[in-house]
Amino acid sequence: MLYVVIIFLWTSILLYLLLGGADFGAGIIELFTSKKNRSITRKTLYAAIGPIWEANHMWLIIAIVILFVGFPAIYTTMSIHLHIPLTVMLLGIIARGTAFTFRHYDAVKDDMQKLYNPIFEYSSFITPLFLGIIAGSAVSGHIDLNASTFLEAYIFSWLHWFAVAVGLFTVSICGFLASVYLIGETDNEPDRMRFAHKAQFFNIAAVICGVLVFVASLVENIPLLDWVFGNWVGRIAISSATLSLILMWYQLYQGKIKLLRPLAGFQVTMILLTTTYRHFPNIVILKNEEYLSLIEHSGPEKAIYTLGTALLVGSLFILPALFYLIYSFQKRDKMIED
Repeated sequence: MLYVVIIFLWTSILLYLLLGGADFGAGIIELFTSKKNRSITRKTLYAAIGPIWEANHMWLIIAIVILFVGFPAIYTTMSIHLHIPLTVMLLGIIARGTAFTFRHYDAVKDDMQKLYNPIFEYSSFITPLFLGIIAGSAVSGHIDLNASTFLEAYIFSWLHWFAVAVGLFTVSICGFLASVYLIGETDNEPDRMRFAHKAQFFNIAAVICGVLVFVASLVENIPLLDWVFGNWVGRIAISSATLSLILMWYQLYQGKIKLLRPLAGFQVTMILLTTTYRHFPNIVILKNEEYLSLIEHSGPEKAIYTLGTALLVGSLFILPALFYLIYSFQKRDKMIED
């Protein structure tokens, strides 16, 4: 049952990155859109993220609950030593959701829209930035359980080049996902090409930020190269992601958009698989070659069994409900258009 729980944890992180990441990316796209095109961009964003924007954070909640119940030592360590970036990320989620709701459903359209819009845009950038910082910090080896000062314990555990580079890479990935997803939401060629250009921009940004991640890992003696290229899983995953990227752009230039979303999702899945496979089950790598393992530092057997059972049973309700939610919104939009 322990491996069932671990699979649910990894899957919830992946789904949050694919769905929640694209949700954040929508705001990032708006931030990097010229003023004359922002109105049409917002209209497209509402149609795209409206059906699932409230459900996206469900995957983050599931991941947190799994860590809290099944791996309390890991949850405690991260929530203590990374409490500052965690707090910023959560505040970003709250600010973003609040601004999105008020600017979309506010009955009165007044000057407050000038406040809602920048809050939505900048929190869409800040939230995935700190999500990536948290992820990078967890495997950087900078968390020191024996730290004797505030700076060593709560600042330098996450404020370093590698974590910041991973944060910027996460932002670019979110923008890339949203751009690709939005291509299929447009009904005219000019808008489709505009989002295609956004996808190109964030694709290039992801490559640049990815290079920065590797450079930072070399500077800080983090064995990222070995994690990625030191095993056959990593080599196959990276090769597959590269080939799927080429296929995706070929499909786009051919005017075929049906496979764009699956291909973009596959690329992100391969990246996550590559960066997590090599050091599994060590989910948190600490200073002085210490670590926190999903196997060695799991909770009591009864807690794991109960948690695994709850996840299996819950998935029978959550997944059909999510698919029905998306179907309902798509059907409603089609009826409105007709």
